Amino acid sequence: MKILIVLTSHARIGETGRSTGVWIEELTTPYYAFIDAGADVDLASTAGGEVPVDPGSMAEADRPESVARFLADALAVEKLKHSLKVADLTAEPYDAVFLPGGHGTMWDLPESTALADLLTTAFAEGKVVSAVCHGPAGLVNAKDIEGKPLVAGRKVSAFTNSEEEAAGLTHAVPFLLETRIRELGALYERGPDFQPHAVRDGNLVTGQNPASSTRVAQLVLDAIG
Repeated sequence: MKILIVLTSHARIGETGRSTGVWIEELTTPYYAFIDAGADVDLASTAGGEVPVDPGSMAEADRPESVARFLADALAVEKLKHSLKVADLTAEPYDAVFLPGGHGTMWDLPESTALADLLTTAFAEGKVVSAVCHGPAGLVNAKDIEGKPLVAGRKVSAFTNSEEEAAGLTHAVPFLLETRIRELGALYERGPDFQPHAVRDGNLVTGQNPASSTRVAQLVLDAIG
């Protein structure tokens, strides 16, 4: 079993000057769910190289155990510092592709034609495509085998408009993810703000927020079978 995790390379929230990147637990919790299930896991990003981490996700009081485990894992840290470049990869070796969130994803994942092509191919080949929180921003330009938006007519969850409002970033992000996913024809699903909610529709697995990371990872493993 081999899984590709694709991360953002974008480190700033619009004009706010605030630092962002991947929301660390959305990487580390699924990473170890996959590793502990026996998977080989590669880390990639849109630009390749060192992946920015949102400093807001690093507060020790709030982060899950998986973060400390990751930071103490020399191989994992090395993967994050020297991530593969999406444009250099194909879907062929992987059983699943997973997109963690963090606000950075809202800028570079939708603009990456290499990522859209990789996800489109992966889905067409029957592989699992998955994302959590802002990670579904990377799905917006992916297509199904009929050329329609991959999310169209499928159950999808992602960071809600009300969660974005609570984060104070409604007017900072380039678009509202819930709104865009609905516009693409997805059957958008959500739970209460900042509570775990994940959904599987065939080989498409998505989750609403950081708290959904564990459920998403388990659904990915279930979908791989």
